[in-house]
Amino acid sequence: MKNKWIAAAAIAAVLLTLSITIFLNQDNVEVNPVAEIQEEETEVAEPLVYGLDISGLDLVEGKVKRNQTLSSILSPFNVSFQTIDQIAKKSKEVFDVRKIKSDRKFTVLTPIDSTIAKYFIYEPSASEYVVFDLDEIDIYKVEKPVELRKREVAGLISTSLYVDMTKQGISPELVDLFADLYGWSVDFQSLQKGDKYKVSFQEKVIDGEVIGIEAIETALFEHKGQPYHAIPFEQNGEWNFFDLDGESLKKAFLRDPVKFTRISSRYNLRRFHPVQKRYKPHLGTDYAAATGTEIRAVGDGTVTHATYHRGNGNYVKIKHNATYTTQYLHMSKIAKGMKPGTRVKQGQVIGYVGSTGLATGPHLCFRFWKNGKQVDWLKEKIPPSEPILSENLVAFEATKAEYLQLLAAIPFPEDQQRLLARSKDSEESVSTPD
Repeated sequence: MKNKWIAAAAIAAVLLTLSITIFLNQDNVEVNPVAEIQEEETEVAEPLVYGLDISGLDLVEGKVKRNQTLSSILSPFNVSFQTIDQIAKKSKEVFDVRKIKSDRKFTVLTPIDSTIAKYFIYEPSASEYVVFDLDEIDIYKVEKPVELRKREVAGLISTSLYVDMTKQGISPELVDLFADLYGWSVDFQSLQKGDKYKVSFQEKVIDGEVIGIEAIETALFEHKGQPYHAIPFEQNGEWNFFDLDGESLKKAFLRDPVKFTRISSRYNLRRFHPVQKRYKPHLGTDYAAATGTEIRAVGDGTVTHATYHRGNGNYVKIKHNATYTTQYLHMSKIAKGMKPGTRVKQGQVIGYVGSTGLATGPHLCFRFWKNGKQVDWLKEKIPPSEPILSENLVAFEATKAEYLQLLAAIPFPEDQQRLLARSKDSEESVSTPD
């Protein structure tokens, strides 16, 4: 019995010794690597410019100076003439370097441990850039991501459509689109003070900068108390604007062959000619515009003449159908590709305003033929496009209600002032409790 107790005591002593040993050496116990919590390493993103990793590169930005070429831009960065020549030849497939323009932004990237540039980046416009890899002799163009931003504006006419809209930060591009939209509904040459407008549209934004207009969504113009609505609707696969009765605002011809401008002389059978100094019929409509302003075909058709005449200067003549023909005189330059037989679309640029031929200053003389006879363009009743079809009336009514609600929610300036005044009066009338 005594021997059993001695054995048990010995076993207990061994176990106690082992426990103490483990406790004293627990800091040295190897931890299972699977169970160990690892600290995640944070990766630092490399800096990118134009999609290029610029770590280890010096960056120089500038703007093209007048008469600068690719060679004169890159020579100070020690790029060889052989490389410049190779780049110039190869770039024709992507971007012709002869079209580099003054005041456009460029960037040059050079390795820190070198004096020879590695990349040249040029921005032909705000919406794109061209990368020239000077090492690999590689060129590619990249379109910048465009954000569409909705904007709603309402205003009153106090001076003119152009002046009053641009005062609100509306771009000339939108003024042109608005004038084209209502060209056959409203005479913008005879607006009255107090006429009103509302317009909802989308701006194209790149890097926070507005670069253009995507489209007009809907609009309202109130002229002499008469409202003119523009309701968008898709019919036969094409989007057009219609009035509240479902009549199309689009006509067979644009109202103006140049973007929104001033008519300087109208059709007149007895006008004193400023050059020939005698009375003779003026069978056209003159649009005052700066030299180089784009001239647009007012409708689809086929070019019959694109040449020079002593009196007409550079001119283009277009046959639209069996009834109508138009002519555009005194161009500084005829657009590329214009020749007899060329098909043109409504709004296509066919030339540029100038003062060639018998002209005292830059303007477009626009002439209009109906059944072979020159007539007063501004007095013609131009046929409209197709109205809303009977099978689309229900869908159009639903669309119309939606856009009328949208337009009603855009307050005119005087409505905003009344709301602010009412809100202020309401605040002042509320008594503060003791």
